[in-house]
Amino acid sequence: MTMLIYFLLIIAIPILIQLYLRRTYAEHLRIAARSGLTGREVARRLLDANGLYDVRVEEVRGKLTDHYDPTTKTVRLSSDNYYGSSIASVSVAAHEVGHAIQDAEGYAFLRFRHALVPLATFGSNASFFFILLGIVLYSANLILLGIITMAFAVLFQIVTLPVEFNASSRALNQMVSLNVIGMNEEHAARKVLNAAALTYVAATVVAVLELVRFIMVYAGMNNE
Repeated sequence: MTMLIYFLLIIAIPILIQLYLRRTYAEHLRIAARSGLTGREVARRLLDANGLYDVRVEEVRGKLTDHYDPTTKTVRLSSDNYYGSSIASVSVAAHEVGHAIQDAEGYAFLRFRHALVPLATFGSNASFFFILLGIVLYSANLILLGIITMAFAVLFQIVTLPVEFNASSRALNQMVSLNVIGMNEEHAARKVLNAAALTYVAATVVAVLELVRFIMVYAGMNNE
């Protein structure tokens, strides 16, 4: 029964958070920002205000596919946010600019996250193979190897949290200081940014729970 509840939780948490994000985003996509600026215009204004003239702003296909690419120094915004002038559009655009500013300043957690990418990718791909093989062969050493590799992926998720929250904090401050949003719009913008950040919190919680579960499997095997 305990395991059933556990599996229901790790399935339900991300789904519920995604539903909340999409509902919050859709709600604020219908609310026009007072400035009338599009997401592209907001991104460009914030980038220029921070001296990041070399960072490009491009449209990318998909919904909520917005991201900052540090390898090409490009802020990519989904069509709704690139052309839209809603509270949701300008908030998402400003958040991605927050990552560009982090990159330009050499923000420690962002640099650490970039350094973790190869290990995290390997951990995500290999950990379950080692653990499954360890369970089949009843080998505690293989399970331990799987736990160690999984820990890199979990660490990546944990380090992502301060990166995302810091980018959102920068976005809100920049939008207010550059009059992209008014004081009466700050609450709505914060709501959009917090909803997006919750998706990373959910992913981290699930990752940590999975790691703890396999640590308990390893401990139980050793006790036997």
